[in-house]
Amino acid sequence: MQKRKVSFPESIVILIILLAVLGISVIKFGLSPEVPVLFTVLLLTFWAKLRGFSWKDVQDGIKEGIGVAIIPIFIFILIGALIGLWIKAGIIPSIMVLGFHLISGSFFVPSVFIVCAIVGVAIGSGFTTISTVGIALFGIGSSMGANPALVAGAIISGAVFGDKMSPLSDSTNLSSAVAESELFAHIKNMMWSTIPSFIVSLILFWILGNNGKMDPTKIERTSAILQSNFTISWWAILPILLMLICAWRKIPAIPTLFLNITITVIMIFVQNPHESVQSLNNLIMNGFVAKTSDASVNALLTRGGISSMMATVALIISTLSLGGMLMKFNVVQSAMDPVVKHLRKPGPLVTVTIFSGICINLFVGEQYLSVILPGRAFKPAYDKMGLAPLALSRVLEDGGSVINYLIPWGVAGSFAAATLGVPVLSFLPFAFFSLFSPIFSIISGFSGIGLKWTKKQK
Repeated sequence: MQKRKVSFPESIVILIILLAVLGISVIKFGLSPEVPVLFTVLLLTFWAKLRGFSWKDVQDGIKEGIGVAIIPIFIFILIGALIGLWIKAGIIPSIMVLGFHLISGSFFVPSVFIVCAIVGVAIGSGFTTISTVGIALFGIGSSMGANPALVAGAIISGAVFGDKMSPLSDSTNLSSAVAESELFAHIKNMMWSTIPSFIVSLILFWILGNNGKMDPTKIERTSAILQSNFTISWWAILPILLMLICAWRKIPAIPTLFLNITITVIMIFVQNPHESVQSLNNLIMNGFVAKTSDASVNALLTRGGISSMMATVALIISTLSLGGMLMKFNVVQSAMDPVVKHLRKPGPLVTVTIFSGICINLFVGEQYLSVILPGRAFKPAYDKMGLAPLALSRVLEDGGSVINYLIPWGVAGSFAAATLGVPVLSFLPFAFFSLFSPIFSIISGFSGIGLKWTKKQK
């Protein structure tokens, strides 16, 4: 056992090497993250055998790591099927046509941010917001000639805001539970960092998106193509209303998606009673293939299907295998424990907690673990200092779940990139809400503004 105990310096060296391999491969050489992640798993396995860990330890670490994402993986598969069906049924094209009439060119990017934020709060899922309303808004932006990375950044920023501030959100409930704070008090307390981040993001989206000019000719042509190739109707809003009702009734994501898929399939058969089971099966499996007279519309609406999510699923499995091994071998815990013992003031404590969440996102790639691990590690320090559980729960959210969208090999980042077709490193500079949330949380820690203390300490 002594031979297998990992020291603090050793854990730091391991994490630096793994991060260097991932960073150089993805950022410098522009590689897809799947192979570099597998290579880091190989390196960690080789190190584990040299340190006396058994093959069973390695396998258990992989199984435990993957186990936390079984439900999200299944949800991704259902979302892939739903995207193809929504395009075939005319739901996403209908939203695009409606958006052409409601959104102005100069206010387009800020309005994307606001709409996704509202939908995200109502649904409680950043993934669902991005893969439904987000795709439609992205299509409008493409038709306007807007910067795809900027539009994707606005979509993701709004979705993250909604996911963060919704009582229906898994990550919000998790942060509250880990810190042992009351849910709605937690949401209210997050406003100290969330509202400033929202305002700064909105201003930046206004400035950067103010150059957008709607070309009436191109918009009218795109709208005409959509209306001639898809069923554009008012009842396309029904699946979206159904999703909002399910969220309001607190129905879990899997039955909600299954119900939405069923309703959408019924809509397809109503529109075309001669639709074959074979073509529907191919649609669910391989997604929708647009065959209009416009190449840009075809590129935009050729997406969805279970197969479209398989690369994301492969990346998630590989990343969580790496994270599970790091946890099994106590590498992450050994790196964090000595740091916790030397924190004496709120500012440094909040800052280290934030950066711990960011680092776990980098090394493990899973937003839930980026909340759970720092929460467990730092809770005694917050209690000892007299800070309320609300202080910890807000920091866990600002440094954990919102950052995962900025990691190319992260669960949320890889999903957003695959869904919108924009690489993470392209939209990262424009995902302002995720970038500013930890900054304002750190400012709160040093200034004391919005920092909650226990009644005794206060």
